[in-house]
Amino acid sequence: MFVELKDINKTYGDFQASKDVNFEIEKGSLVALLGPSGSGKTTILRMIAGLETPDSGDIIINGVRVNDVNPAKRGIGFVFQNYALFRYMTVFQNIAFGLEIKKESKKNIKKRVEELLELTGLTGLGDRYPNQLSGGQRQRVAFARALAPNPDLLLLDEPFAAIDAKVRQELRTWLRDMIQKVGITSIFVTHDQDEAVEVADSIIVTNKGRVEQIGSPYDVYKKPQTPFVTEFIGQSRFIEDYHKFLGFDKGDYRGAVIRPEFIEAFKLDNQKIKNYIDASEEGTVKAVHFRGNNLELILDVNGIELATYRSLERRRVEVGEKLRVIIFKVIAFDGDKTVILENKELLGKNINNNMLESYLYDESQKSFVI
Repeated sequence: MFVELKDINKTYGDFQASKDVNFEIEKGSLVALLGPSGSGKTTILRMIAGLETPDSGDIIINGVRVNDVNPAKRGIGFVFQNYALFRYMTVFQNIAFGLEIKKESKKNIKKRVEELLELTGLTGLGDRYPNQLSGGQRQRVAFARALAPNPDLLLLDEPFAAIDAKVRQELRTWLRDMIQKVGITSIFVTHDQDEAVEVADSIIVTNKGRVEQIGSPYDVYKKPQTPFVTEFIGQSRFIEDYHKFLGFDKGDYRGAVIRPEFIEAFKLDNQKIKNYIDASEEGTVKAVHFRGNNLELILDVNGIELATYRSLERRRVEVGEKLRVIIFKVIAFDGDKTVILENKELLGKNINNNMLESYLYDESQKSFVI
């Protein structure tokens, strides 16, 4: 493993920012430290960088314990949330700064900076100052400056936080492509789960100073291991009385989370689901929210409010309309663990909500009829 944290603890006064933190990161991977504010993710990043010192435990980079190694000698590039560019220096000078500190020759500096200007899409902007650039361009300069000394490890603290939504979306793809091209091991901090899922190879979820779960974006989303991860990732609704829904028994669980994608709602006159009526129950549309590429339906089912999505290509539904509702599964809380419970009324019917739209596709009309 290229980066290892072993039994890391860090306390500020009475506040414990890191509690027995353990994880490993493979060389060349792009990892997200994901969690809410105060969860300890930035503290972890700063300890790896050498900007903070752990009270106990070991930080190992490329096989070397670096707890007592000067930050400048750890082979780390750091991209700050606010860019931290030198405003009185040009783009060229900002990128060259780390190389000048290392006393590289002017020839080598010029060559390296020009390489990075091209790599980051900033060719022709070397003579500009930071205040002459857009937010996205400034972030690219910060990225290029961090890469200039050829670090072994790149750390990014909320790299897109100061950028507007549209540019942020574009930079996510750009960042992933750049890191793949360079092949550098990278760790970035974020509280944005969409950002983590879209960009990272793997995600480390933190909460109250602890690591809650480590895994691929798919596994963290689809197979959350703790109640915290279940509620933090995705659009989740905790239901204590989930057993009121058809197909679910109470068991010894303290409640369950139901996500919108666990639910399908159908027009009452839909004939194609007649074989699944015994797994459905009646719900009333309380609200319809336009979300751009789909609709969000707020439903009242057995006195409990649920949310689900509906394609814009389906027949419209109105507030107050009655629909047939199927809940395919829930994620139940069993102490500090989770259990996925399937709707027992659907077992053996060879159907789930990922297959349902294909099943309901009307070949004769070349459209969904729901």
